[in-house]
Amino acid sequence: MVVTKIEPITKTRFRIYADENEKPLFVLYKGELSRYHIAVGEEISGDVYEEIYRNVIVKRAKARALHLLNDMGRTEAQLRRKLTTGGYTEEAAEEAIAYVKSFGYLNDWEYARSFIEGRKNRKSRRELGAALCQKGISREEAERALEEFYDTEDSEAAVRELLRKKKFDLKTADYVQTQKMAGYLMRKGFRYDEIRRVLEVNEAF
Repeated sequence: MVVTKIEPITKTRFRIYADENEKPLFVLYKGELSRYHIAVGEEISGDVYEEIYRNVIVKRAKARALHLLNDMGRTEAQLRRKLTTGGYTEEAAEEAIAYVKSFGYLNDWEYARSFIEGRKNRKSRRELGAALCQKGISREEAERALEEFYDTEDSEAAVRELLRKKKFDLKTADYVQTQKMAGYLMRKGFRYDEIRRVLEVNEAF
């Protein structure tokens, strides 16, 4: 393969393109360009490419993945997106993901459990499910985790927490105020029966 373009990202990092491909071959630092004799018009042999890929790119992707997970918990989809937007090829990102998964550092089920446990006292089941899906957890996996870790008591506790934050007093609230609060809670994703059990209102709302 022949280098067709070297695109600067910063003063020290560069995207390397070859053979008119639209996607970059990899990202290298300035010193690595010299070490591997990377220049526009120069050929990269199969051996050199393999050495760069294995000894530079994949090793760096693995280290980056570990750093990102150490910084904060992430789903597999989030980590993949972070790596690919950071300049790693899909292939290198997959190798890095397989690496961290082999040590148990990346586990979508554990992420979903932790996410639900940390928020179930203030979020509805529907809100949590939508948030998990946005983070790359499949809808089926999110539903399974919610079945396991979110129950009726959790939803009622979340309703009460929202009432507390809204300074809503069940003892002094009139019918109109109760109706308004019930509508707010339904928009937050709580079911009719969950709201009714806490607000203790009749079926008219």
